[in-house]
Amino acid sequence: MSVTQTKQIKFYNPSSSASSDSDDRSDATEPLYVDPYADQGSGLPGELNCCPASPTTVPAKASLESPLKRSGRRQRTTSIGNQTTTANPSECIIRANNRTIYTAGRPPWYNCAGQQVEPFVIGICGGSASGKTTVAEKIIESLDVPWVTLLSMDCFYKILNEKQHEQALINEYNFDHPDAFDIELLLDVLTKLKEGRKVEVPVYNFVTHGRESQTKTMYGANVIIFEGILTFHSPEVLKLLDMKIFVDTDPDIRLARRLKRDISQRGRDLKGVLKQYLNMVKPSYCNYIAPTMAHADIIVPRGGENKVAIHLIVQHVHTQLQLRGFKLRETLANSYKDQPMPHSLHLLHPTPQIKGLHTFIRCRNTSRDEFIFYSKRLIRLVIEYALSLFPFKKTTVETPQGVLYEGKRMESRKICGVSILRAGETMEQAVCDVCKDIRIGKILIQTNLKTGEPELYYLRLPKDIKDYKVILMDATVATGAAAMMAIRVLLDHDVPEDNIILASLLMAEIGVHSIAYAFPKVKIVTSALDPEINSKFYVIPGIGNFGDRYFGTEPSDEY
Repeated sequence: MSVTQTKQIKFYNPSSSASSDSDDRSDATEPLYVDPYADQGSGLPGELNCCPASPTTVPAKASLESPLKRSGRRQRTTSIGNQTTTANPSECIIRANNRTIYTAGRPPWYNCAGQQVEPFVIGICGGSASGKTTVAEKIIESLDVPWVTLLSMDCFYKILNEKQHEQALINEYNFDHPDAFDIELLLDVLTKLKEGRKVEVPVYNFVTHGRESQTKTMYGANVIIFEGILTFHSPEVLKLLDMKIFVDTDPDIRLARRLKRDISQRGRDLKGVLKQYLNMVKPSYCNYIAPTMAHADIIVPRGGENKVAIHLIVQHVHTQLQLRGFKLRETLANSYKDQPMPHSLHLLHPTPQIKGLHTFIRCRNTSRDEFIFYSKRLIRLVIEYALSLFPFKKTTVETPQGVLYEGKRMESRKICGVSILRAGETMEQAVCDVCKDIRIGKILIQTNLKTGEPELYYLRLPKDIKDYKVILMDATVATGAAAMMAIRVLLDHDVPEDNIILASLLMAEIGVHSIAYAFPKVKIVTSALDPEINSKFYVIPGIGNFGDRYFGTEPSDEY
């Protein structure tokens, strides 16, 4: 892949040394609400001051009970699990106190150019109680891919008016007719999922015949499975499906399953279930569901018991996923070699002061206290330079001597800092020190040890972040995979690309190229560039694992 970018590195020469403020801000407050990858916002009124009193670690997976070791060395957290988003939101996230945390991470939903990677969408159709959900679950079990979203058509029943609700209570409303579904909402949700975006899915209550007040949050994925009795009815929905499966189950078996389900789970009586089946379910199957079998790519008799059919489906999906390609970090590490530096890179001038600070933080024998002290000084310089890249306007003020002074002010007062946890959190204090009452967002991205890919675990952003200039902070950038994921998140929240500045202490050249190629309007600010990365994606010569050295979680003989 060729890159036509001319070499133009912009240097910044700070006028004076900036020392860090060693006093912690004990009166600082953490945000009180966390919302993963959603535009519902922080839930906090007004301007949010979010400078942490001390470095914190956001736990992943089920570590909520004891997120930090109160004595001794802190433990590192890493991702090793796969993720399936199903109809039950509690299976994919943990809610505790004021925080919402993923139990497993969302892998990249875009390619090395930063563009959305189109997921593979499977549509599963069949009569009521034919075993569609069982087939979907069997496919998910066999696929073994990092992220699968299962969406049910049952979520999209229309809101009933008073008369329809009365009919439903006496089993005289036809829930198997196409008019019973909100196809417009269904199409909108499925389209957004295929685009990799976040959606709010209605929750339907089969006991009360109504929608719950709260929705469930779902996300695009590597594979999206959409199942329902009328999955193939809408031509617009059919166009979104990459594979169409029809589950063909004997009518007697379907009736037996429906009797058991409706009586035991939905509080119906035998007479009512049979009345509804004979008058509505069976005719609707013959008139609206069975004819759509003609659209199916694969017909699966016996549902989830048909292991041969499940195996063939999984093989085909794997082939399609390989063709689409989901190996992001490995691709980035081997791209853009020997290319000139991009226009969007802004590098602090390598003065003796900057070189001296780097000497301290790069030395393996530097104590943790000194490492933190000199890192803070360098971070402050990087943040000051990043702020200078935002638009300024001319202004005139009067000095105490009564003389007019022609100066400048930043055009926008809406500036937000977003840290990529863990290491990016170390830069929050600096941005809070130089920007009064700045709002801070957080994104937790970790590497999956099985796949080597970055995964999104935790997200908390201001609701109106699309209106802000954003300083995205990460201490080091190697391949650029985590930074690209964070930028992609911001873009998915409608933040304009040219409103984003990525600030980092140290970057590898390959990471700069990757980010600049994918997001050419994002400004990149760093204090140093290193020429390469090793097989473990560490910057060389580098500074080691910045987060480990800063937070005191370096591996030792104890662990």
